[in-house]
Amino acid sequence: MDDAPAVMNQDAVTRFAHPTYTLRRKVLKILGARFHVYDPDGNLALYVKLKALKVREDIRLYADEEMTRELLRISTKSWIDFSGGYQVFDSETDEPLGTLQRKGLKSSFLRDEWLVLDAQGVELAKVVEESMLKALVRRFVDDLAWLMPQKFEAFIGEDVVASYKQNFNPFVQKIMIDFSHDPDGRLDPRLGLAAAVLLCAIEGRQ
Repeated sequence: MDDAPAVMNQDAVTRFAHPTYTLRRKVLKILGARFHVYDPDGNLALYVKLKALKVREDIRLYADEEMTRELLRISTKSWIDFSGGYQVFDSETDEPLGTLQRKGLKSSFLRDEWLVLDAQGVELAKVVEESMLKALVRRFVDDLAWLMPQKFEAFIGEDVVASYKQNFNPFVQKIMIDFSHDPDGRLDPRLGLAAAVLLCAIEGRQ
């Protein structure tokens, strides 16, 4: 039996190699949500279609709108897990990439914070909402929330390795994803893009 680790094909390598991406989601969507992630040239890199009213999260990221090729999947360990542990897998190799874990009560009442764990469960990075003031306004002043778009930064130690900046368009939610802070690739961009989808899907419900 061949125990060699599975390897991504060249298309997947290229698809996840860009320094910046744009995630777009139409806000006024009744039956589920659709996310489009574009590379810097405007080409579709990832497509996500979420079903409405799902208790257990099972998010699939595809290479095309026809959903013929699944690239990543995100699933919860348990629907009662308040800390929000979302495991990320490479769908083509079935490789576990890591876990994105929401910081429970801290994310509910103060600014949002996520932990990025590697495949062995060791903390790799943190994704933190930049502004405490904006976080409090978003939670307690609903009429002004859309004027206070969130910005998150991912840290490894004290170093910023990625940023996620929302716009304030009330009809189309857009997140600018920037991995250019991390030229050495310390944060797996597959985990970084999965984090962007969760920030849009999970935090966007608040």
